[in-house]
Amino acid sequence: MPVRKVVTNNVAGEPESTKNKTLETGAGIVQNFAPVQRVCAHLNAFHCYADDPTRAPVEANHYCAHLNDEVRQCILYDSPEPNARILGIEYMITPRLFETLDAEEQKLWHSHVFEVKSGMLFMPKPTVVPDAAWEVAENKEMEQVIELYGKIFHLWQVDRGDKLPLGEPKLMTSYTSADKMPNCEKTIEERDQRFGNDYKRKQKVREYIQEPKIHENADWTWKGSRQGDLGH
Repeated sequence: MPVRKVVTNNVAGEPESTKNKTLETGAGIVQNFAPVQRVCAHLNAFHCYADDPTRAPVEANHYCAHLNDEVRQCILYDSPEPNARILGIEYMITPRLFETLDAEEQKLWHSHVFEVKSGMLFMPKPTVVPDAAWEVAENKEMEQVIELYGKIFHLWQVDRGDKLPLGEPKLMTSYTSADKMPNCEKTIEERDQRFGNDYKRKQKVREYIQEPKIHENADWTWKGSRQGDLGH
């Protein structure tokens, strides 16, 4: 199943009005946007529906900030464009915090090992930054992310063409191998073409990053006969 191409516009399919743009500009001049101004990383990857992993992968742009040294919180958008829709949220925590969760809660969280080592997860590069310098910075980020556990909820199912965020939030998860992601190579290559990225190069330059041991209760969607046992 291919990834559904998403058009990022408003519900009516019309451009934003001049009135709304003026109001936004005015508010931006006088208000304090401290929480969103703390965003320090833009990550791009694909998410999977935890209760139905056969559905097409959903591309998500993560805009993340550090709540503290052990917790990150990310706003997820369907594109990096100004009129992008908010898909949902993701929290990332350290292994130490993950160990404090009870077993049922741990099943709602996923690892990032495959995302990092496969090159699927990457940080879109600003055009003004040299490739070599960006690669060093990105690898430092990946050294941290590979250790973290994430919990994702999508509020807007853009992959099925919804024009509003309909229904209940959907628990999402990450892919743990290429064979679990529909049309994996084609999907990632199409994404890379849009961003000027090369996930295969990412694989090579990340070979030195050691893979942590993944807790047995993480990635519950992919646990064989236990698949789907997530209360959905």
